[in-house]
Amino acid sequence: MEATSTSTSSHAAETFEPTAVAIADGKITAVGADSEVLELATDSTQIIDARGGTLIPGLIDSHIHPVWGLELTRGVDLGGLDFAGVRAALAAEAQRLTEGEWLRGWNLDYKVFENELRGDLFDDVLGGRPMVLLFYDLHTAVTNAAALSAAGVTGREEFADNSLVVTDDSGTPTGELREIPAYSLLLDAAPPLEHSDYVERVRALLSELSRSGITSGVVTDGRDWHLGILNAIESSGGLPVRLHLAMWHRPSDDDARVEELISMLGTSGDRYRIQLIKMFMDGVIDTGTAWLQEPDVCGQGGRAFWNSVERYHEVTRRYLDAGYQIATHSCGDAGVAEILRTYRELGTTSLQGAPNRIEHLEVISDDDVVVLGQTGVVASMQPLHMQWREGDHSDSWATRLGPERAKRAFRIKDVLDAGGRVALGSDWPVAQHDARLGMAWTRLRRTPGVPEAPVFEPDQRLSGEEALLGYTRWAAEALGRTDLGVITPGATADLALFAEDPVAADPDQLPLIPVDWTMVSGEIVYRR
Repeated sequence: MEATSTSTSSHAAETFEPTAVAIADGKITAVGADSEVLELATDSTQIIDARGGTLIPGLIDSHIHPVWGLELTRGVDLGGLDFAGVRAALAAEAQRLTEGEWLRGWNLDYKVFENELRGDLFDDVLGGRPMVLLFYDLHTAVTNAAALSAAGVTGREEFADNSLVVTDDSGTPTGELREIPAYSLLLDAAPPLEHSDYVERVRALLSELSRSGITSGVVTDGRDWHLGILNAIESSGGLPVRLHLAMWHRPSDDDARVEELISMLGTSGDRYRIQLIKMFMDGVIDTGTAWLQEPDVCGQGGRAFWNSVERYHEVTRRYLDAGYQIATHSCGDAGVAEILRTYRELGTTSLQGAPNRIEHLEVISDDDVVVLGQTGVVASMQPLHMQWREGDHSDSWATRLGPERAKRAFRIKDVLDAGGRVALGSDWPVAQHDARLGMAWTRLRRTPGVPEAPVFEPDQRLSGEEALLGYTRWAAEALGRTDLGVITPGATADLALFAEDPVAADPDQLPLIPVDWTMVSGEIVYRR
């Protein structure tokens, strides 16, 4: 036996309160009272006194981008800045950079722009530098003529999906790049990070995750080159967080690429494994690329991301037949409906029994709430996305939807009440990765620590126990894993020790609760 940890708090349904856990070979071997577990100790046992803390299953972030996100967060963080603030930040960054460097930024808010998104609004403070700025949702970028020229982008590009290089009436690009394939033309042309730098940044980010008690993350943008990064980390100290990889299939991917991805199923390291396929059914509400059952107030949102929804159906069948679990992005209600139709026809679970998933579900119909309950398809949702909403519905998201439709948002409680499955996550770098903050938003539906902040759809708030389950047992079940997200004999020893009980805690104070240590497979990967 390698370790015994004790706790004075438990929320199990048993008639007694277990206060100690025994661990051996990375597994939980016993759960019980202190005296019972200590009887199992040998001379080589390491005993960890939890000092009255609360031991919980390791938290699982069900939607995160910890590798590619390091590319997307290069440059200056523009979060919370207005137009003048953005200009000032870009001017300072331009002064800091050396000759030949591109000016990069991220976390830009749509409300910075009064009307159209134009990159030339910042040219006078850039000193002639190429510029690429990503919006907080990672579905839109704004760039300038210098970067467009360097990348050879003319505005005449055609895509196999709903992406767009936006142009004015004369055919000249405005600087708005709508959806990932469009702005990737710029990112691919920009100077890359060195491999060694990338490895260290990913390692540092994963270590940050473990500080809030996260022991697993579902990587929802897997690329072939990610494996080189992860293998480098594993060979030089190991991954501090277990990663479940969803490989990214794009509408432009041909049959040969499908076969390549099928051949990668099950590829693994010590703490990562490829088990899912990630696809996009639509984009986002803020730019009119979400697929809605009724157009948004700008008359947009009437189509899927795919030029051929039949192709989505076809590749989903092939991936399911090969044994993959499917995770499909949809923010709009029409997109959610199409995904559910496809899953119901082809299969709601993988061959290994892992349930298929829909990512985001920012707006869904009453009928599809019922279907989620009937089918067991997982609603993988991120309450933290609500932080950009305004109480008066003046934000870009609510403005697009209109006030009435905006009230039917992030229907987490409705899905649970219908018998559906929910898994919670951050979508970092779209939102903060601290799981304590995520649980607080799930319970409050407003900014924690700001009681006067607007509460969005208070009837959709979850209890403290439900919020924890969304990051533990429910998140594990969403991966088809019964050995994660629980504290029970035979389970994997992925655990976190909180200084206070996160279920009973005031949700406004929850983000401030210290995590004393985080454990993956019986190894402490973070200690306060």
